[in-house]
Amino acid sequence: MGPALRALRALVLLAGFYLLGLLLLALLAAADWAATLWTPGPVSSKLYILTAVLAIPIVRGMFMLRTPKEYRGGLYIAREHEPRLWQTVRGIASQVGTRAPDEIRLTADMNAAVAEDARLLGLIGGRRRLYLGLPLMAGLSEAQLRSVLAHEMSHYSHADTRLASITVRGRTQVLRTITHFEERANRTEAMQRARQEKRAAKQAAKGRKAKAVDTAGAGVTYRVMAAIYTAYAGLYLRATQSASRRQELAADLAAARIAGRDATASALREIPVLDAAHDSYMTSYATLGVEAGLLPPRGEVFGGVRRLLTARSAELEVLRRNLPTKPSSPYDSHPPVAERVTRIEALPDDGRSAEGTRPALELLRFPAETLAAIEDVALTPEVLGLRRAAWPRLVHESMTAYLARDAEPLRRATEAVTGGASLASLLSAMDCGTVWQIADRLPASAEAKGAASNREAREFARPELRRGLSLLVTGELIAAGRARWQLSWSEAAKLQLPSGYEELLPAALDAAVADRPDTEPLRKLLPPA
Repeated sequence: MGPALRALRALVLLAGFYLLGLLLLALLAAADWAATLWTPGPVSSKLYILTAVLAIPIVRGMFMLRTPKEYRGGLYIAREHEPRLWQTVRGIASQVGTRAPDEIRLTADMNAAVAEDARLLGLIGGRRRLYLGLPLMAGLSEAQLRSVLAHEMSHYSHADTRLASITVRGRTQVLRTITHFEERANRTEAMQRARQEKRAAKQAAKGRKAKAVDTAGAGVTYRVMAAIYTAYAGLYLRATQSASRRQELAADLAAARIAGRDATASALREIPVLDAAHDSYMTSYATLGVEAGLLPPRGEVFGGVRRLLTARSAELEVLRRNLPTKPSSPYDSHPPVAERVTRIEALPDDGRSAEGTRPALELLRFPAETLAAIEDVALTPEVLGLRRAAWPRLVHESMTAYLARDAEPLRRATEAVTGGASLASLLSAMDCGTVWQIADRLPASAEAKGAASNREAREFARPELRRGLSLLVTGELIAAGRARWQLSWSEAAKLQLPSGYEELLPAALDAAVADRPDTEPLRKLLPPA
């Protein structure tokens, strides 16, 4: 399907949204007219109000035409600063047979994308931008990156970026209208619930049996309207996303032609693996110290993912062999990765498997400096103001801070009973038999709250008490320099305890929280006061 036909289809789908709105408005007007003829005054007045309220979201959806512009930001790269990268991009665009992007912006995402400021509903092209994620470059070879770039340039040649504006406008307006109706339905339900709860409270205060709160019918008219638009949204998304999937397959073929079959297949295998690794890295490493006021060394916030990729190569290889075989939903804009890889690997061997094995980051003149510069545009001023720490120190101090936070409920409970919040106060409470008063003040599960006897409640509370005691003991050992959190790129951070404590400490904790507490084994393991 050529650009003109795709533009026509997008316009028809967009027009369908307006026709649906006009039809619903006409039905509401017909209901008002019928009420005027056949119903008494008070009933018709209520119906007028209802139809007016229902018409507002429809009209808002139809006439709020401004489509939110997607802002990707990124670090602008001038031609003179990175000539090799620009030369690569322009060369690939020439091979694809399309105009090269006017801007290249490096981002902090594990992604690559193209955009175009098209005019006249996408029929006239405009300024083009390439967004290239530095973490993506950190995980790909030069040949794999060439495949990714060829894929993205192909979207330009097929006018995919220009016609996206019509599709996005229709999708935005449909979803916006659905949101309006759902918000009104939820607000109506909340008001109904509040009124019923207030009425029930008054009945209970008078000693009468209160009715159960029932909001099943609240906001039903709004939900019916939302359901109508949701059905159209399903049709809209299925039609537009199926076309997007065909565009992706066509772009894969263009990438294979330009960058090579093997490079394209390996890049398709690698990207979902890199995406998963990047998510894990950002959660478990890059942002680990934020709550503790710490940030990795400059250039490592996004560049440190290379360490994880190296350390977990065997684990990532398993992911490469087990690619998703089904789309995430009927509206997914990309075919399953396994299908895309199978199509590319079925192509004839082009003898280009040995090309471009160098890391893609070597396309940059100063990769370390660029990884540092991207932090200045991707991070907020508040985050940039955090204290920088080397990886081992960041892991140790962050994990220690989280440990102290998790131990805080037991500290507060101990202080409420004994007047002191220290481990020594808790051990003294265990020795004198008041520890279960402390345990009663810890957060309890629903099962613990419903315990029929003190014995049952104690059994529910014992694991939480033991966990809190373990945290306090660990904090004492860390403060005395006898334990330390160890950085590992291949697994989670691990606490290094003194020799023999791996066996002795669990038994000492069990003895301390027994029905007849014995704190002596635990005291022997603690540093001197």
